Amino acid sequence: MIGIDHYKGSPLNGCVNDAISIANLLEKNGDGSPNFAVQLLTSDTSETENAHVGEAISALFQGDADTAVLYFAGHGVIDDATNAGYICGSDARKGALGVTLSDVIAQANKAYPRIKSTIIILDSCQSGFAGEVQTLNSPAMSAIGTGVTILTACHREGTAAEGANHGLFTEFLIDGLSGSASDICGRITPAALYSHIDQTLGPWEQRPIYKANVQTFITLRQVSPKVPLEVLRRLPTYFPDPAYTFPLDPSFEPDRENVPDKYKQIPVNDDNVRVFKELQMMNRHGLIVPVDAEHMYYAAIESTGCRLSALGAHFRALAEMKRL
Repeated sequence: MIGIDHYKGSPLNGCVNDAISIANLLEKNGDGSPNFAVQLLTSDTSETENAHVGEAISALFQGDADTAVLYFAGHGVIDDATNAGYICGSDARKGALGVTLSDVIAQANKAYPRIKSTIIILDSCQSGFAGEVQTLNSPAMSAIGTGVTILTACHREGTAAEGANHGLFTEFLIDGLSGSASDICGRITPAALYSHIDQTLGPWEQRPIYKANVQTFITLRQVSPKVPLEVLRRLPTYFPDPAYTFPLDPSFEPDRENVPDKYKQIPVNDDNVRVFKELQMMNRHGLIVPVDAEHMYYAAIESTGCRLSALGAHFRALAEMKRL
């Protein structure tokens, strides 16, 4: 995790905070269990000149790992004379702009399969250049090797805006890693983070870039599932086939004060109430929909039922295949 604020002549404000915040999130999962072993390089406490940044990046790609992550917040630039993109150390200057993006990508490409998956996250201007073939006066072509994912704050001609305490891109990245980008099972992937950031940014703001050459599911962080896994595993029990309608009746609804009078004498079934709470939970997250009713409450009171959505059918299949 690299964050550089201290540039001579063009200092930044939030990059150190960015790197620290991302490091704190990636170091642990949502339940506090260990996640990534993090090395933090920030310009307030560390040497962050071009040479040190280059050495730190090289060291990242030397070992063996299931997943390696490079995060950089700081200045980025494209040299128009050579059409080369750079991430800039704190001593960046004309003739020594920094570490070339092509070199970063080349090291990531070469690290496969010792490192099965590499995620490169860049919050810097013109960072969308990453992954393009370095050529003069010709259209850019992809140069992303197997297992490599790139997520950048903006396209190759774009700028990365700063907020009060964080870069705009990283502010949304932090929100996504904190749980906003998690799936039903609590998994946060690079693709989900891109989707979260892209949808959160306004149409006139900077546009993030996502590039990937992956063949496996990559999880950057795990948070609490939106629906407990033990509940998801009961989907095949509640729905013997994907088209099944689970029958409901007033005995599933524990509220007897607000129901119509004609239902107040119907006894509440405690087992049905327990099941109904689980069905309602899955309904809140789009797995189940009530039949011929606006809400699950009315589906129970009016004795209709509920059925799986397309998303629910997907998770039912995963549960049936014992993949949850």
